[in-house]
Amino acid sequence: MALTDEVYARLLALRTGLREFERWSEQQARAAGLTPAQHQLLLAVRGHADPRGPTIGEVADYLLLKHHSVVGLIDRADAAGLVERTRDDRDHRVVRLRLSAAGAQRLEALSALHIEELERLAARLPGAAAAPSGQPGAGGTAPARREPAGGAGDRDP
Repeated sequence: MALTDEVYARLLALRTGLREFERWSEQQARAAGLTPAQHQLLLAVRGHADPRGPTIGEVADYLLLKHHSVVGLIDRADAAGLVERTRDDRDHRVVRLRLSAAGAQRLEALSALHIEELERLAARLPGAAAAPSGQPGAGGTAPARREPAGGAGDRDP
């Protein structure tokens, strides 16, 4: 089945909107005194469902990075006073992360801005993410996550 011009236009609008949002997000993180990678780290820690906090491996999964790349990012965030490492109560070999008060404060301010920007983006892209009935992708199934080849995405400038 051939895709229509409308589908290609919607895909382009969505991809462009995503790139614009990503660039905007990076600028907001820098304006808040964070690197984009630190912002993503803070969100991964705060958004984790387990109240004990995520493990380093879980953060690596969220950020789609290798374990050793995330350790470096966490080291820098810990040194900046944004996150804290704690030992798991049940298994002391496991290290968990939590936000420091400063990290939580920065993340909350950034997240409020991001929610507003996402609402603006959604208003500009009505239906861009939804595939029309009968078109490939119309089931709403997300693609499988894959590990990137390297850990360059977490480099702090």
